[in-house]
Amino acid sequence: MNLAWFDKHKNHLVMALAVAFFLILAFAPSYARTYTIILLSSIIMYVILSLSWSMFSGPTGYTSLATAAFFGVGIYNAALLGDYLPIGLLVLTGGLASFLLAYGVGTITLRLRGVYFAIFTFGLVELIKHVVSWIEVNIIGTRGQFVTRVDNVTVFYVLLSTLAILLITMYLIKRSKYGLALSSIGSSEDAAVHIGINVVRVKVMTFAISALFAGVAGTAMATRWGFIDPYIAFDAFYSFLPTLMAIFGGMGSLLGPILGASIFTYLQEILVTRFPYYYMLIFGTIMVITIIYLPNGIIGLFQKLFAYIIKKLRSGSPGGENADTKS
Repeated sequence: MNLAWFDKHKNHLVMALAVAFFLILAFAPSYARTYTIILLSSIIMYVILSLSWSMFSGPTGYTSLATAAFFGVGIYNAALLGDYLPIGLLVLTGGLASFLLAYGVGTITLRLRGVYFAIFTFGLVELIKHVVSWIEVNIIGTRGQFVTRVDNVTVFYVLLSTLAILLITMYLIKRSKYGLALSSIGSSEDAAVHIGINVVRVKVMTFAISALFAGVAGTAMATRWGFIDPYIAFDAFYSFLPTLMAIFGGMGSLLGPILGASIFTYLQEILVTRFPYYYMLIFGTIMVITIIYLPNGIIGLFQKLFAYIIKKLRSGSPGGENADTKS
């Protein structure tokens, strides 16, 4: 095995596999059952939420629990504008509404650090939930809103397109000076300030961009549900589950949150169906085990196993590592 060639072309191979995977998904409605398309849409939704969470919280180290707020804003955007806008414009307005909310909130709160920021972002979800509920009951006179439904295939393609754009965005940010600034904030925010990085601006913009994708996902999924209310739209699970999924998969790479969200969503589907009273207990057990024994997530375990296999292959080849270099 020419390991030197593999190391040189590893990124190209990953890119080719990603393109092939998206092509397979793009043609899924032509060969998959309706149930499969619905399940794939749910998986992609959680992948988007996990990736958008890790876009900000991964490199900076700030734990945001506001995902449900931005997701819920997208849901209510679909309820209010679904009768007037086509699906393309509808998801854009949902993303923009979440972007503006996150930008405003981030400007005020991203000077907080540590647990204070986490508590505030979770409080934001509850605040919006109860404000919207009060408005519906006391002003509108009804609780909940009907949403103009869109067929499952259209929702699937909207979510798949959103995921592709999100991955490209994260890849470009990671390879830019912006991504380097985010990493420096996570390593030492005080040092980042001293070397001239405008840490507040960098944090606020990343926070808002990540919220945009959560809002788009919320708008798209609402058109599949048909009816929503504040307790559906701003459910705290949409804050906690993406966080747990990203940690379970591993936040060190783009693949980690994707893997974690895919496994968790499929596992949730099975457990809710077969063990409705125990699935949260099983989820909690899995997370405790992961945090204790796999601090870098599933992807970290795979990386260790891969490094071990490569080391064995190199040590077993004639001439050791030098043989790969010569070949």
